[in-house]
Amino acid sequence: MKRFLELFWPLVGLVAVAVSAWFLYREFRGESVGHQVWAELKALTLKQYALAILSTLVAYVALAWYDRIALLHLGVRHISWIFVGLCSFTTYALAHNIGASVVSGAMVRYRAYTSKGLSAAQIAVLVALCSLTFGLGTILLGGIVLIIEPERLRRLGGILPGLLTDPRSARIIGTIFLAAVAIYILGSVFRLKPLVIGGFRVEYPRPGITVRQLIAAPMELIGAAGIIYFALPEAGNPGFMVILAIFLASFSAALVSNAPGGLGVFELIFLKALPALPQVKVLTALLVFRLFYLLIPLAIAIVIVILFERRKLDEALHRKEGEGGESIACEGDAKAIAPENAGLL
Repeated sequence: MKRFLELFWPLVGLVAVAVSAWFLYREFRGESVGHQVWAELKALTLKQYALAILSTLVAYVALAWYDRIALLHLGVRHISWIFVGLCSFTTYALAHNIGASVVSGAMVRYRAYTSKGLSAAQIAVLVALCSLTFGLGTILLGGIVLIIEPERLRRLGGILPGLLTDPRSARIIGTIFLAAVAIYILGSVFRLKPLVIGGFRVEYPRPGITVRQLIAAPMELIGAAGIIYFALPEAGNPGFMVILAIFLASFSAALVSNAPGGLGVFELIFLKALPALPQVKVLTALLVFRLFYLLIPLAIAIVIVILFERRKLDEALHRKEGEGGESIACEGDAKAIAPENAGLL
């Protein structure tokens, strides 16, 4: 069964990419999209690029805070912000592009944090709490959007389930989402017993940790959505709340699809949700998002991994050389002592 699942989910991701690519091809068939997108990229103002870069920084600072919050929950305070920031940045840059973020993120974190003395059990809790923080942020913002802007989700009819695109049921679901967050807060304040859902066990953290979670996660999602919002033209722009709602829907769908980087799935939902805007302009904004939030961080993360592994290799070689030198010295001492004791034998 395990072997089947290992093959099944990557296959699901590939199918999702293929289907999305086909729909995108039908959408832009017969158009010279490449030249148009390049022209749109050059037409973006310096202010738009600056705000998109600032939004990216906000998102990745919040992601680094995820790890810091989890370490505080574990009572670990000896790891510097710089190390945590680099580890978090590398983790998410790789996970967002590769897909299966829990697995790929756990591998990077395990390699990094074991070098700082954390046990496998501690790292497992850290990964789980980071995932929980992201989930809380999605539920919190999703609940707010479903209550405040339920009519806006009508444009996603046929893409999202009908319960989310119908304003009445959307408000009910939004209320349930916010109630779930409220229960989590109460569990933290009153130190309730762990919440067990199937084989999943949620230990309520301290109130201070919970407050940090409920700030960091929305901050990351708002920053990521901001990249797209600022890259879109002012004319016809439906507003940040609408872009945030579409982003939450498309990002969640991309994660569920297991497609690497949500490739195709993410774009398809955005294009369908913004029919009033020229599709090339929407595609351009999404390309800016992919460049700043996915591809450029991926390139930097690869360099960080190479430098980290090179340093660990150098340390291992120096340690081996040191051990070899000690054994040679011991042999020399033994030979020097032997003649002196020869007469005693």
